Amino acid sequence: MARKTSESHPPSTLSVKGREMRLRTIGIGVLTVLAVWFIAVNTDSVSIRLWVPTVTLPLWVVLTVTLLTGLVIGWFLARRRARR
Repeated sequence: MARKTSESHPPSTLSVKGREMRLRTIGIGVLTVLAVWFIAVNTDSVSIRLWVPTVTLPLWVVLTVTLLTGLVIGWFLARRRARR
């Protein structure tokens, strides 16, 4: 396992139209656009069986709930990792 050093490196940046932007920001923006596009394209209705009841919802609702659930779980895991 690699040791943590006391030196901190500045975040990776890229110049876009004369502005310095972090690569992380650009990556998050690209993923957000792709997720919104993917959700907007999938408009059919789907049936989902939840233990007993079967629910029919538009696929975009299911994808949005799944995305938000993943974001919340990722946020909690990132907070937990930052505390260590």
